[in-house]
Parts: sequence; C-alpha cells; structure tokens
Amino acid sequence: MSGIAINRRFALTAAGMLAALAIAACSKQEPAAPAAASAPPPPAAARVLVVGTDAAYTPFESQNDKGEIVGFDIDVVKAVAQKAGIEVKFVNTPWEGIFNALDQGDRDLLVSAITITDERRQTMDFSQSYFDARQLIAVKNDSPVAKFDDIKTLKVGVQNGTTGDEVVGKLLGKSSTAIKRFESTPLALKELEAGGVQAVVADNGVVVHYIANNTAGGFKTVSDANFPVEKYGIAVKKGNTELLAKINQGLEGIRADGTYAKIYASHFGAESK
Repeated sequence: MSGIAINRRFALTAAGMLAALAIAACSKQEPAAPAAASAPPPPAAARVLVVGTDAAYTPFESQNDKGEIVGFDIDVVKAVAQKAGIEVKFVNTPWEGIFNALDQGDRDLLVSAITITDERRQTMDFSQSYFDARQLIAVKNDSPVAKFDDIKTLKVGVQNGTTGDEVVGKLLGKSSTAIKRFESTPLALKELEAGGVQAVVADNGVVVHYIANNTAGGFKTVSDANFPVEKYGIAVKKGNTELLAKINQGLEGIRADGTYAKIYASHFGAESK
C-alpha cells in the first residue's frame, strides 16, 4: 500500500471522527432554565357566619315590610361583627328548632333575646351578657292582678320554651291546662286582647313594646320584685372558643366606644346606669 493511500485513509477516518463528535455535540440538550417561582394562592375568602334568630320578637328581632330582619339584637350583632372583623348573615329560625340548628351546625351563632341559664349552658356556650331583662305580666286594664301569685287561678299565655313558660310552669304546674303556649309572645298578647287568656307572662322588652304600639288593646303591665333579672347572651356551639372570643372582643369594643349605648337608645331610650 502506498504512503499516499495511507494518508488518504487516515484523513477520511479523522474526518469521520470529527463529524461524529459534531453530531454528538448537537444532540446534547441545553439545561432547562429554572421555572419561575409560582405566586402564592390568594387567601381564601372568610366564611360568612350564619346567625339564627326568631324574627318574631319585636323590638329585638322582626321582619320589616321588605322582609329584612331588623331589631335591637340585629344591630348589636352587626356592630359586634364589624368590630371583631367577621362577616355575618341573619336567617329567620323558628324558636322551637333554634337550639337544635346551632347544635347541628346549621347556624354558627344565635341571637334571639336568649336568656343565659345554667340548663342552656350545658349544651351551648354564651357570650358576655348584652341586655338585662325581667319577666313582666300583661293583663287587661280592669284586671285585679297585682302580683305574680294572683295569676294562679287564671288562664295564662306564654311563648313556648321561654323563661316565661318556665316561671309560669313552676307556679301553675308544667302540665297545667291553664297554661296556653304560643309560637310567639305577640300571638299570646293577641289572645289576651281577644279574651282567650287572662294574662300573659313574657320578657319586659317585648311586652312594653307591644303595648306601646297596640294602645287599643286595653292592656296594663304588672311587675313583681320576685322576678329575677335575666341576662341575654349570644350563643355559640359548645366548645367553639375561637368564635366566642371574637364575639366577646366585639362586645367589649362597642361598649367602650359608645356604639352599644347609641343602639340601646335608638330602641329603648337612654340606658339606665
């Protein structure tokens, strides 16, 4: 084999090697650029808390001509929610099922002129008290009733499941046929006006408001010093300490800045000291 042939063969071999290296270099992938850091997801919208209230208890809660739920309790909770940084909506809830709705989780809190009692504390938690009430007796103007004991022989109307129902039940006997129970206090008072009962026992705020706005009914009220002071509270599900703390924070806030006093005055006149 001549030297020229060898050199030519070498040249061809070297060229092939260079071509193979070039192809290998081209087949290498460039490292991927690092992915841009993803933006954090937007914060979830705060859940709107559902407030159960029996909107048949003027002036604490009722429905206006537009179907809106209004009243003293409603104004208090709205102010508390704003102060505590929570959002609420009100749902009309019949008194007979209101506590079960809270226990089942269908309502987050309740405001419905609910008296704080030891019995109720066993199944729900209460905020600080926001209103003081007493039971009051409503009778016709010509009634001889002068104290609570005087209704022992009468037919008495009460709202079912209320503290008025409880105190009358203790006086007359829980199963007494002389007790006539109604879905709301206004219905009991209408029955008094119609002569179906001879007295009604209910929370003073509701009774006074009803009589003031129904002067043709011919009612008067009878108070009794033996009726204890009752304190209304906002109820939450047993053990919901986080929500309870926010509600109490809000209540303290609206008392401190004068908001509570303004709400009270708009419904009942100046708050007694």
